[in-house]
Amino acid sequence: MTLTNSNTTAHLAAFLTILCWGTTFVSTKVLLQGFTPVQILLIRFCIGLAALYFLSAKSTYQLIRRQNVYLASAGFLGICLYYLLENIALTYTQASNVGVIMSVSPFFTAIFSCVLLT
Repeated sequence: MTLTNSNTTAHLAAFLTILCWGTTFVSTKVLLQGFTPVQILLIRFCIGLAALYFLSAKSTYQLIRRQNVYLASAGFLGICLYYLLENIALTYTQASNVGVIMSVSPFFTAIFSCVLLT
């Protein structure tokens, strides 16, 4: 089996994503020695906001106000609370424990959705 250039690029991108995502637990645990969980969350969001701002500057597509409200709500409920709770969890236990619990959460989401939605 030979990998094409696009397959190699996709595998490399997936590996880098896994590497970055996997190191966030350890790096956040280190950052908690000097910052509070909320400070880490704010720093992370400022970096993300700056990155999205520069990426969206090239875009010609404009969102309507209603779409912006949906995106802000989804970002707050889905991302902000996730990382805040992750940061707080890291203050109480080891990074490996938090990583295992977070990696198992999609499994329980699937189970709960099957039970509650059928």
